Amino acid sequence: MPGNEENTPRINNEITSSQVLLVDENGVKVGVTNTIDAIRMAQEQSLDLVEVAPLAQPPVCRIMDYGKYRYQLQKKEKDARKKQKVQELKEIKMRPKIDDHDFDFKTKAVRQFLEKGHRVKVSVFFRGREMSFLNKGEEVLNRVIAECEDVGKCESKPMMEGRYMRLLLTPSTK
Repeated sequence: MPGNEENTPRINNEITSSQVLLVDENGVKVGVTNTIDAIRMAQEQSLDLVEVAPLAQPPVCRIMDYGKYRYQLQKKEKDARKKQKVQELKEIKMRPKIDDHDFDFKTKAVRQFLEKGHRVKVSVFFRGREMSFLNKGEEVLNRVIAECEDVGKCESKPMMEGRYMRLLLTPSTK
């Protein structure tokens, strides 16, 4: 039954009030009428009596095609979800001894992600003896910050997490 859920309006025989303020299918206010008479009027036109404002005194009911009404609500919700901007977290991994070309290529990818509105985690991975040269990784991350400062901003300074030095960039508001 459609009226069992809290967010769906009651229709036809589910309406419990004895009198309702009736609005016809064209949006014209008919006035306060008996619920049974309102249901009969709706059925004569092959439509449904839908409780639009249940908290009003008396409740406001409208004569409409309930199936079509539900379809339009679902369509509106789908459009609203489609227009939402989902911000994803992208990750780019680098090394402390990264070549200039590789650095430029990966920084270009970071810039593209930021321009599309995504957050980007830039990681520098250290292996073996590289752990004793953490300043090299910090230099790489500072270069990334400098290259991308016009399209994104750094949330915090570079931090170590195990063998990774990480940095989070967010798109700057325009």
